[in-house]
Amino acid sequence: MNRLEKNRMPAVTSVLLLLLLAAAVISVMVGRYSITPSTLLDIITNLGGPYDSEETEAAALVLFESRLARIAAAVLIGAALAAAGAAYQGIFRNPMVSPDILGAATGASFGAALAILLGGNALVIQISAFCFGLAAVAAAYFISSALTAQSGGATLTLVLTGMVIAALFSAFISIVKFVGDPYDTLPTITFWLMGGLTYVTKSDIFIMLVPFAAGMIPLMLLRWWLNVLSLDDEESSSLGLDTKKMRGIIILCATLISSSAVAVGGMIGWVGLIVPHIARMIAGPDYSKMLPCSVLIGGLFLLVVDDLARCLFSQEIPLGVLTAIIGAPFFLYLMFKGKKSFL
Repeated sequence: MNRLEKNRMPAVTSVLLLLLLAAAVISVMVGRYSITPSTLLDIITNLGGPYDSEETEAAALVLFESRLARIAAAVLIGAALAAAGAAYQGIFRNPMVSPDILGAATGASFGAALAILLGGNALVIQISAFCFGLAAVAAAYFISSALTAQSGGATLTLVLTGMVIAALFSAFISIVKFVGDPYDTLPTITFWLMGGLTYVTKSDIFIMLVPFAAGMIPLMLLRWWLNVLSLDDEESSSLGLDTKKMRGIIILCATLISSSAVAVGGMIGWVGLIVPHIARMIAGPDYSKMLPCSVLIGGLFLLVVDDLARCLFSQEIPLGVLTAIIGAPFFLYLMFKGKKSFL
């Protein structure tokens, strides 16, 4: 990276932070119950009350009990999925890779569906989703390791094993939906699988923060090594890197954050696939710069999409549906713009 690009990155990061902050402020005010700038200013200046009017008191209740938690969840989930997608694309050296490449999202979805079928509350559903997401990736990784010891080809074997595990858990989800009550359980499972932040609470944010921090902090600290892992295994090893160990650490970190995102927000696709490409267009291929940009753009992207989901129509659109509607055409645009990098 030349001197001009190094000097440009702080400005790019600052712009992204400002855009994220502006989007958060706008998100506070928009929704089914809109909050005017004057009302928001009144809430801030009289934090904790008492407020001058019933309108301000009602707005404060909406803000602190629902909207702030939803905004925080959108930013965290978007950042988590984008960072996980960027990390997976780096270690697998494939621009078509998404956070579900090893079955994390499918495993987490099965865990949530199973918990809903058994009548678990919101906390049980999140814990079950998170644990099964980790279990799916662990199964893919250890089965792949056993196969690699016999035949070699670690990366390809891991991808193929992940596809098999994802298909297996997808079948398990179908079984759970088949045996669920069609008037109660089945609609709940179906709605959860479409993704959304309608029922996110403050406690959900605190629960998500632990695995999010446990995965994101090491991932950010190790982001320089992703540049090395993007090379062939022989080249990486010649630079003194234990590729198997480092790949396992990166996979664990990416799985932690992606499973925590799915546990809170359900199946929200495309974020982890398209956002790293946008970040790469802005920051270049160097992961020391690209990964932080992915985190910021991912949070910004999902926050804006969530605003659209709750404001476009009188009835809220499932977030996973809207990300697919926006993400698929945009990804096709990226493919046409950079054919050589995809084909």
